[in-house]
Amino acid sequence: MIPNHRGAIDDMAGKPSPSQRARQLREELNFHNYRYYVLDDPEIPDVEYDRLLRELQKIEEDHPELVTPDSPTQRIGHEPVAGFEEVQHLEPMLSLGNAFTREELSDFDRRVRDRLGIDEAIEYMAEPKMDGAAVSLLYTNGLLVRGATRGDGATGEEITHNVRTIKSIPLRLRGESVPESLEVRGEVYISKEGFEKLNEQARESGNKTFVNPRNAAAGGLRQLDPRLTAKRRLEFFAYGIGGHDGVEMPDRHSGILKMLGDSGLRISPLNEVVSGIAGCQGFYERIQSDRDSLPYEIDGVVFKVDRLDYQARLGFVSRAPRWAIAYKFPAHEEMTVLRDIEFQVGRTGALTPVARLEPVFVGGVTVSNATLHNIDELRRKDVRPGDTVVVRRAGDVIPEVVSVVLGRRPKDAKPVELPKECPICGSQVVREAEEAVARCSGGLFCPAQRKEALRHFASRRAMDIEGLGSKLIDQLVDSGLVGTPADIFTLDAETLSGLERMGPKSAANLVDAIARSKQTTLPRFLYALGIREVGEVTAKSLATHYSDLERLAAASLEELKEIDDVGPIVAANVRTFFEQVHNREVIDALLNSGVFWPMQSASGKGSRLEGKTFVLTGTLEGMTRDEAKELIEHQGGRVTGSVSRKTDYVVYGKDPGSKLSKARSLGVAILSDKQFLRFVSH
Repeated sequence: MIPNHRGAIDDMAGKPSPSQRARQLREELNFHNYRYYVLDDPEIPDVEYDRLLRELQKIEEDHPELVTPDSPTQRIGHEPVAGFEEVQHLEPMLSLGNAFTREELSDFDRRVRDRLGIDEAIEYMAEPKMDGAAVSLLYTNGLLVRGATRGDGATGEEITHNVRTIKSIPLRLRGESVPESLEVRGEVYISKEGFEKLNEQARESGNKTFVNPRNAAAGGLRQLDPRLTAKRRLEFFAYGIGGHDGVEMPDRHSGILKMLGDSGLRISPLNEVVSGIAGCQGFYERIQSDRDSLPYEIDGVVFKVDRLDYQARLGFVSRAPRWAIAYKFPAHEEMTVLRDIEFQVGRTGALTPVARLEPVFVGGVTVSNATLHNIDELRRKDVRPGDTVVVRRAGDVIPEVVSVVLGRRPKDAKPVELPKECPICGSQVVREAEEAVARCSGGLFCPAQRKEALRHFASRRAMDIEGLGSKLIDQLVDSGLVGTPADIFTLDAETLSGLERMGPKSAANLVDAIARSKQTTLPRFLYALGIREVGEVTAKSLATHYSDLERLAAASLEELKEIDDVGPIVAANVRTFFEQVHNREVIDALLNSGVFWPMQSASGKGSRLEGKTFVLTGTLEGMTRDEAKELIEHQGGRVTGSVSRKTDYVVYGKDPGSKLSKARSLGVAILSDKQFLRFVSH
């Protein structure tokens, strides 16, 4: 362990002499050289090492007589490694899983080959991962009609007026034969040169500068005045497609990119088809070495299985494809002082230790908080208040404390223990055997869990109560108006209009939204209940397996274990949830308040929709396309994107487009959105 030099300096009556400071710096730098090059176990990030080295170089420049043969400056050192309208995407804009090491990339490749049941090398489309903002462009008969942000993946904000200012986005596709509709996915970014000019102009005009090119690009897309967007000189690369109609698709992703390029869309010139894990790693290393010389920022490489039939066989997990992964470049790291460690209580009662930091600029943002994951991780890293710590921020991942610089630990630093009582409600904290997470036992009585549970219940992918946001939930809970999700459905406009920033019109709109949310689906309802580890996919599996809620509530542990996506732990969580009297009381209250969903037979068997093929077109009244698709699939039907003679029903809403005309010409059965709701309810 190295001496605590900075602490020693602080304890000195005066500032150390140049000779003393130079000696201290040489010892510290040589120690870190040893940790890095010999032990392969660095204690501080490269940026801190460089600061120390620069300080020593400055002293030696000012005092040449202090230069010694063993000074780190005398040998070659390590080079550091550098008011929008919401719109529904035709198909969801998916997230990507991440890999940060070669081993994780190899695991991804192995999973792909295992699922496909093949031993030979897979061909991947390798693409630089642009550090910008994802957008979706909708072309109808070759004409750009809409641009949208990614949003939550299913719904984004319309930014057509802004994407039209980007010169690398064609307003009309090239070629004589164009698709009836084509959803183009891509990344909007700003070049390094453009970013520097933008910040230079900001400084000259006395305005605030931008933190990084990604923020500048994303902010440019959300300007209300397109003239301001045009000034940012944004650029665009296409990387795929979403919904499409009236176009013959290639059989490979590389073919899709060529098709987009032939249509006049800009494709990255760095894209390359590679073979196997060796090809992926080689491409990654080449791109990483060229990263600083590129005219734009990238933060990794995306690898996609090239063959589309392989992609279809691999499918998806939750909202991420199994056939693609983002291999990120090494995370950015910085060093700072940890002021304190606090325990936050989540909606499931989990206690998470959070590091409160001296603010530090890392990964393009100022970080003042970082996760410590759980009590075991906190103990493993031996993190204590007052420690100097290394903080890492990789992409959009929550910042984390990587390690402690033990050489700078204060003498009075004490370990942190798990609280015996909940810091929010005072209930007992319990920790089950072999579980890393400790939890508050307060359940619905804990204000922290109550608010988070209500936020989850009202969220878009749960009950989707528009207008019931986080701040309003805080008011409702703090005022005692809402204690459980069932209380939401007792609210009236008069009560709501008395709350802060809630006038009569806003209150009436929220009451209407609450009333609309009463009609839902069983998967959404199960997901909204917030059962531990029951996400959207598992909720869908549970709803598909059982015909109604009562059958699920009465299911045994053994029965639950047999369901897809439900293992022993999740099965135990589901069983425990329904065994709690207070949970059943809340569910009964919800059903008594009018919450309902169309009934279905188990796994869709016996349903009128079983085996039927549907096409959805236009804006449906009373539900989104995602909700309609979910309802159809849960009753044994399937939804496709184009109309053919094999289509059984076309369901249409407002502004249906060409699919309705095609259905009529082919003699396909047609249902309005209102007819569809009656159809699935009987």
